[in-house]
Amino acid sequence: MTHARYPSLTDRTVLITGGATGIGASLVEHFADQGAKVGFIDIDARAGAALADALAGSRHAPLFVETDLTDIPALEGAIDTVRKRFGPLLVLLNNAANDRRHSIDETTAQAWDAGIAVNLKHQFFAARNVAADMRQAGSGSIVNFGSISWMLKQGGMPVYTTAKAAVQGLTRSLARDLGAFNIRVNTLVPGWVMTEKQVRLWVDDAARADIARGQCINRPLMAEHIARMALFLASDDSAMCTAQDFVVDGGWV
Repeated sequence: MTHARYPSLTDRTVLITGGATGIGASLVEHFADQGAKVGFIDIDARAGAALADALAGSRHAPLFVETDLTDIPALEGAIDTVRKRFGPLLVLLNNAANDRRHSIDETTAQAWDAGIAVNLKHQFFAARNVAADMRQAGSGSIVNFGSISWMLKQGGMPVYTTAKAAVQGLTRSLARDLGAFNIRVNTLVPGWVMTEKQVRLWVDDAARADIARGQCINRPLMAEHIARMALFLASDDSAMCTAQDFVVDGGWV
């Protein structure tokens, strides 16, 4: 199968958060394949370094920066490292998240703050940082990653679903404030993506039955399906798309 290529992404500087594994790793691979200058950050040093090594032969070898993005000064330092290597950042993919299951009763004030930090807070501060580059360039694309979990009224992880619902409010607010500078801000909303982590931890026979009942297209949703939508949203082909939700879930919601 032949997929689209986006000439506008060639040599464009792209920052991907949570890029070492799962959906993030697929994002790194797809953008590197388009000839973009890809910087990606993650707390998983081993996986990040291995991915960067595997893609070293790309038009631009991706740059991996090990970072705990819940530490905002460290996040901003990592962004600056990518900027110094590749130049102004014109695409931001706010992908990083942690959908650890947790109950209402076990959620302490500290756990709440930690969950918001890893699933929401960094998206705002990364966007604020790269917006300066985009304003100067007169264009840019910010893609915040949401989730269908809260749309499905999924229980068992209240902090995660709260944060992911809030992402859409963040997107619409930023889209209004940054639109005057020709900066587009959208939410990419994945369904249940069959990454190695999801399959290992949570996808059992009951989950597969739920997916089969829920999705209109009854086949596995994979990370590359999400990455291909991200390519479109980052490219000039989506020039008049902003403040929108782009759901890629096989027709579940």
